[in-house]
Amino acid sequence: MKKLLLIAIALVSASCVSQGGINSGLVSEKNGKIGIGTSNPDELLTVKGKIHTQEVLVDLNGAVAPDYVFNTYYDGNSLEKPEYTFKSLSEIASFVEENRHLPAVPSAKEIEEKGLSLKEMNLLLLEKIEELTLHTLEQQKHIEVLQKKVEALENK
Repeated sequence: MKKLLLIAIALVSASCVSQGGINSGLVSEKNGKIGIGTSNPDELLTVKGKIHTQEVLVDLNGAVAPDYVFNTYYDGNSLEKPEYTFKSLSEIASFVEENRHLPAVPSAKEIEEKGLSLKEMNLLLLEKIEELTLHTLEQQKHIEVLQKKVEALENK
């Protein structure tokens, strides 16, 4: 990761030099933190503006991938995330009607105020996809039961 950061800094520095030098305001360093497009970096690397890349690799570093959704659904609980509960569609509908966003998903206002962590949001979206998959599978089972009942009625 450090090598990637050094390469990025070298490329940006070379670009800055060709565009008027490192003091042109494009790159700054403060307390060991690098800023691109800002003179007040607040993280190891702070970029104010767009970033164009082919790939971003995010380490989980203690975050839990959402297998807990399936574990809770099939086993009743999960060791990975014991506080997680699988909500019924009616519980989700009530929550959405009242709050205008999905449970556990930050509202648009929260995201606007606090920003968005890509790692957290990707894990949260995967959680929601897994929940949707389980609800779809449940619905498919109900559809198949209803189809059999319809067929039985038609055959009378």
